[in-house]
Amino acid sequence: MKKKTLILAFLALISITVFHGRANAAEISVGATTWYAWWEMDSSGSDDSDIDPAFLYGPAMSVKFADDFNLTFVFLYGKFDMTHEESIGDVTEEVKRLDSDLAINYRFGEYFKIFAGGKYMAYETDTDFEHAGYGPGVGISAVFPLGNNFFILGNISGLYLWGEEKSSDDPAEKYNEYGINSSLSLAYYIAPASVTLSLGGRYQYFKTVMESSSESNDVKHRFYGITAAATFSFNL
Repeated sequence: MKKKTLILAFLALISITVFHGRANAAEISVGATTWYAWWEMDSSGSDDSDIDPAFLYGPAMSVKFADDFNLTFVFLYGKFDMTHEESIGDVTEEVKRLDSDLAINYRFGEYFKIFAGGKYMAYETDTDFEHAGYGPGVGISAVFPLGNNFFILGNISGLYLWGEEKSSDDPAEKYNEYGINSSLSLAYYIAPASVTLSLGGRYQYFKTVMESSSESNDVKHRFYGITAAATFSFNL
């Protein structure tokens, strides 16, 4: 997963550089984002494991290269403690999770944007288990001013991924994932510092469908929790 993470970050940097190079001037935002998330995972409607909530965190970048277009990149990484039953008793292991998006946004009207791009999601354990997939995502977002430099930010999107699950005990298996992602937050723009602060919530649901397994092995994932971000904007 580390190699794929580096490739994803490199592609994002190349994309932002290319779009910026084509523009006479660009408005750039860089910052950090975090998500304190609860993770519920179940198969056939029953809970499989107990997972402690954890922080995901990482960089967020945006390049506005035209009046109505901008390119965005968000990368989140975190570690969860998962406890499940074994013959020897309860076993707790660390699960590393990655969630990233690269999208182009088009503004229409005063408040709304539509966006489309690529998504990469993965998780792995130290016991030689890896689950990683990538694919397209599309959605709509909105920004509503409240006055006094306060704004309401919201978005909802759909995703469809292709991936592979590998472990030391079983052969690699292909899967498909589909689901939704939504968020709502309150933002405040500090004009003298060109800094935007936001606080809100995010919900993500996706279902993993294994290509060679029965429906009873499909897994549903739910992530929900509190988000916070800080970004700095400047022109080049």
